[in-house]
Amino acid sequence: MPRKIILDVDPGHDDAIAIVLAEGNPEIDLVAITSVAGNQTLPKVTYNAMRVATLVGSQATIARGAEFPLMRKQLTDHDIIAGSVHGVSGLDGPVLPEPSMELDPRHAAQLIVDVVMEHEPQEITLVPTGPLTNIALAMRLEPKIVERVRGVVLMGGGYTQGNATPAAEFNILADPEAAAAVFAAEWQVTMVGLDLTHQAVATPEVKERIRAIGTPLSQTVAEWLDFFGGTYSSVWKMPYPPIHDACAVARVINPDVVHVEEAFVVVETQGKWTYGETVTDFLGAFGEPFNNLVATKLHFEGFWDLIVDAITRIGERQAQQSTSA
Repeated sequence: MPRKIILDVDPGHDDAIAIVLAEGNPEIDLVAITSVAGNQTLPKVTYNAMRVATLVGSQATIARGAEFPLMRKQLTDHDIIAGSVHGVSGLDGPVLPEPSMELDPRHAAQLIVDVVMEHEPQEITLVPTGPLTNIALAMRLEPKIVERVRGVVLMGGGYTQGNATPAAEFNILADPEAAAAVFAAEWQVTMVGLDLTHQAVATPEVKERIRAIGTPLSQTVAEWLDFFGGTYSSVWKMPYPPIHDACAVARVINPDVVHVEEAFVVVETQGKWTYGETVTDFLGAFGEPFNNLVATKLHFEGFWDLIVDAITRIGERQAQQSTSA
């Protein structure tokens, strides 16, 4: 049976590709998409999530979530948006369709609670690829979801590096207190952080594979990669853009694509220079139980095979729908 997931996103080019992968892979049942302020403001990322869902023909329920961090005020724009990377809209580049669906009236946290509690235990996997505010709020609303979900596979953090600061990755720094609560809860958290996602780069050969699919969706994805690659090169001095968020979805689809190791992970919320760091202990030096899984190695070809296959499947489905219309 396909794995049922809730994708909690802040689109963002890599979030958009994560939605494409989740929608186009037969091993995933994308039950809901929830938005959280992160790569851009909440209205923008919500609009982007709806446009991408329309682009790929998703039937997932979509709900708007948290606009601000859980326990503190924004200190600067950099805490909550990444306009220099994703553009003014949060998803600059090709023109996308207007949303064809209405937002669910529930707050994202309430929708998460309702979906988890309506399904059987261990049936729903949470896949957050933005700040973890919605997930922490859902835990507060209904603590029973912690024992009921199959697990949390998140994109965020890193065990050797940050990107928003030398110590902290953007999604974690955007709401460290929420992240600390999520990592500390008694459920299985898999951290798909920068050490893994920086292996998932869109090389020229990868972009050519995607363009060669020859569908409107493949052209859109290729243009996303062109825009994202340009800003990543300018801001981060990386020659090719890493497609962070799709790595978390890939881990749910096929664990062999994203190798993990057991570790103890805690989020630093007090340090002056290390605020938002995901402190990761692989050796047991802290004497704490290994409470999480940490992604360490990507099967590069397998990862991109999943994405190319998803784009191809969606294109074939859309072609069939157009023919039968």
